[in-house]
Order: sequence, then structure tokens, then C-alpha cells
Amino acid sequence: MNFQTYIVLGGLIIYDNIPFFEIYINTSLEICEARDPKTRAGEIKEFTGVDSAYEPPLEPDLILNSGEETEIESIQKVFNFLYEKKILPEEAMYQLCGQPIRQLFEFNKEEQNKLIEEIGNNLNFKIEISEIDLQWIQVLAEGWASPLAGFMRERQYLQCLHFGQIFDLKKKCQINGERKEGDLNCDEEENDGEDQFPMLGPINQTIPIVLPIFDNQANLIKSKLSSKPKIQLIFKNKLIGILKDIEIFPHRKKERIHRQFGHFVEEKEIENGHPGIKLIMESGDWLVGGDLKVFERIIYNDGLDEYRKTPSELKQIFEEKQCDCVFAFQLRNPIHNGHALLMSKTREELLLKGYKNPMLLLHPLGGWTKDDDVPLNIRIKQHLAVLENGIINKEWTILSIFPSPMCYAGPTEVQWHARARLTCGVDAYIVGRDPAGIADNLTGDSLYEPSHGAKVLSMAPALPGLEIIPFQVAAYDKKAGCMAFFDEKRSEDFQFISGTMIRKLAKEGKNPPKGFMPENAWKIIASYYQNL
Repeated sequence: MNFQTYIVLGGLIIYDNIPFFEIYINTSLEICEARDPKTRAGEIKEFTGVDSAYEPPLEPDLILNSGEETEIESIQKVFNFLYEKKILPEEAMYQLCGQPIRQLFEFNKEEQNKLIEEIGNNLNFKIEISEIDLQWIQVLAEGWASPLAGFMRERQYLQCLHFGQIFDLKKKCQINGERKEGDLNCDEEENDGEDQFPMLGPINQTIPIVLPIFDNQANLIKSKLSSKPKIQLIFKNKLIGILKDIEIFPHRKKERIHRQFGHFVEEKEIENGHPGIKLIMESGDWLVGGDLKVFERIIYNDGLDEYRKTPSELKQIFEEKQCDCVFAFQLRNPIHNGHALLMSKTREELLLKGYKNPMLLLHPLGGWTKDDDVPLNIRIKQHLAVLENGIINKEWTILSIFPSPMCYAGPTEVQWHARARLTCGVDAYIVGRDPAGIADNLTGDSLYEPSHGAKVLSMAPALPGLEIIPFQVAAYDKKAGCMAFFDEKRSEDFQFISGTMIRKLAKEGKNPPKGFMPENAWKIIASYYQNL
């Protein structure tokens, strides 16, 4: 009786009504040898895979790719599998895993080749994506938008736009379950069901993650929907991934803008108006949604890839460091001593609550930003200088890049920023003044009331287990000669140093007040502005 016979018999075993599942831990010989050098030393005879034949399972129920996945990713896959098989209860699933992570990578070369062969070389089903599309693909593939399986279909798009939440992963969006005449969904039978990925109740999702296409692309794809096409997503002549089980629906841009931004500008003002609105108005009139498979990690070769950690990788880091509470701080501007004061104060408060090792996730936004924002590479260089200076303690700080593009949608967007951090195990989120805000192009005032971001986030639904920490206002204390929390009783002692003032000082080669920012960090910002 060979190994495969034992495996087949194993599949017939049922004990106490619990079925038998075969889980294949797919590990290369090189990794096995690295883990156990005795395999090649000849100390063990008839060693499986070396001098004894190894027969991989023919039809395993689950494959874990050891060496390609982290331990946490493999454990998460096992829990997800047991949940899907109705063995692990929903409550236990949440207690064990927190917010489940759904990565959309397909690293298996055989599966990649199978998908590519199914498509063939038909040029009609290739879409050239933009850099912003690529950034959203990274967000999806790494699991920041879990439980989404890809770019939103109409059902999830409407839930997001009108409720600010995702309620389910069903693929059809119809009244009373009836198929509408001219329905553009390419799959009739499979789409009647619901995605089996564990969804432990509604999840906050206020920003649509969609792929706009133009009329010529939409018309071509719609003409082939009956053949269930797959779409190759190409960036700079490279195949990034494949979109399958697709659905095409209208991109009602003005409706989306009103819902997403609570604001609109006339078309004649768009060129110099809100940058996020401008991007939407210039995009296609159709949206294509579907399940996404990405063939490899998104890398940029810009010297910053080491800081682009996935949710699973961050969870692994926090686990290794025996962290019992993670608090996150996002910013798209340089760090000053007021920010550092807030982060240190937050950690002190968490220690007083009884946590033993709270850690800071310093998580600057790394996707697209408007032209006059400080570029990512300059910000990271400045952040590293702040850490080296010791203003923020390196021992309890993890610096990583959040890959999402910016929308500048104020209180709507800050919910997305907080919700995405749930996937990497964040317990507390620091929200600042006017988060994701922008100036009104016509008046120069804040487009969104600066305190509304924190207020809305403190009331936002479907953010399970996330504590919201409002940003305490810090300003320069002229008497103390340092950044301090603003005290209304002696307001005349404080100076608010705006971004406009910082840019002016930097361009003119002048220094800010002593104690505002470490000197080495300031030099990086000053050099950037002086070389514009």
C-alpha cells in the first residue's frame, strides 16, 4: 500500500461527525534542508524527499506554501478554511483572528500559468492601468480592504456609497433576486451564491475601491460577457494580475462625488479645484468589478520597499515583539515635536491602562497625493531622522508605509484610514485635526470643519474593537521654548506654526523656533523646498 492509498483512506475517515481534511504544507527541498541540515549529512537513511521518494498529495483540501507565507498567514488560512467548512464558529473565529485578512496574491506558478492559458493572447482583454489603479491593486492584494475579493461590484459599491459599510459579499445586485433584462453580470449561476470568505458582521467601508474604464473598453468587454472573459491588468507592459468573474456598471461620477465628498465643483472649476474630484471626473464612465488575482508583490524599486509591510507582516512583527496593544498614527506631512509629544503621551496613557508593551505603528500614507504635498521619499527620510534623534523611541515604534492613494474626502475618508488598520491588528487609532482635509479652492477656508473628522470617527459604525484617540492640539510654547499641548488659559503664550509658515521658512533658508523640530530633520525639509 503506497502513500497515496493511505491518503485516500484518510479521506473516508469520520470521527464524531468531524470530517477528515488533508492539509498539504508545500515546502521546497531547499527550505527543508535549511531547517534540518541532517537531511544531506547522511545521518538519516531513507529520508523522504532525499533518498526516499516523496509523493505529494493529489487533491489536498488546503495548501500552505511554507517559505512563501509567514506563519501568521498560514495560520490565518487554516482558520479561514475551518470557518468555511463550518467547523470553527463565527465568535471563535473573531476571537482567534480578529479582523480576517484576505490577500489576493496568487504565487503558485502552476495556477498563474493556468489563468494565463485560459486567457490566451487575446489583446481585446487587456487594460492598461494607471499608477493610482496599481496602488489600489496593492491595497486589495495585501489585504488592507479585507474582505473584498477585488474591485467592487455594483452591490458592494452601492453599500459603500450609501451606507458607508460592506454588509455582504454577494455578487448580484437585484431586487427580489430577479434577473434584470440586460443585466451585465457575466455569471448567472455562481453569482447567486455568496463568497465564502468569513465576514464577521458588517465592516466600515466609506471609500469606493473601483476600476474605471472608458466607453470603448466597456463596449468591447460587454460584447463578450457571455464567454465569461477574464481581464489582464497591465502596468508599463507588465502583467500585474487578472480580474475574473467580472461585472460592468455605470460610473455615475457626479453622484459618486456628492456622496463621497459631500461637495462638488462646476466643471469650469475642476482644473484648479479639488484634486480628488478632478481625478474622478477625468476617469471613465464605466466601472468594472470582479475577483482579483495578483501574481507578485507590488514593488517600486524606489529605495522604500523595505518599509512597505503587508498587514500579515505587521501582525507577525507585533507578535514577535510581544506587543499587547498597537496604536497607529497616520500622517502625510513631516513630523514635528508636537506630533512626537502626542505619540509619547498616548503610549504613557496606554501603560497606565495596564498594557505592558504598547507599540506605535507610524504609518505615513504612501499612495498618490496632490502635487504640493511633500513627496513620500522626503517624508520617510525626515521620519527616520526624527527616530534617530530619539524624539520618538525606536524601541517601541514600527515605521511602515500605508499604500492607499489619498482622496481628500475629510470625515468620510478618515473612516477608511482607520478601518484599514484593523487588518494589521491595530487596537487604537490617533485621529488629528482636519484629517484627510483640504482647503476650499474658492474661499481658502477648510472645506470640512476641522473637528468633524474626530467626531465622526468616534461615532463611526462597524469598526470592531478599535479605540479612537482624539488628537490633542499642540502648539509652540514661547515661554517654555518647546512644543506643548495648547492651554487656553494662557493662549497668548502659544504660537501655531502652519504648513504655509513652514514652507516659507524653508524656502528662505530660515529656521523654525528652537524645539519645533529636530535640526537634522528640519534640514531635510529645508533642502527639499530650497531645491524645488
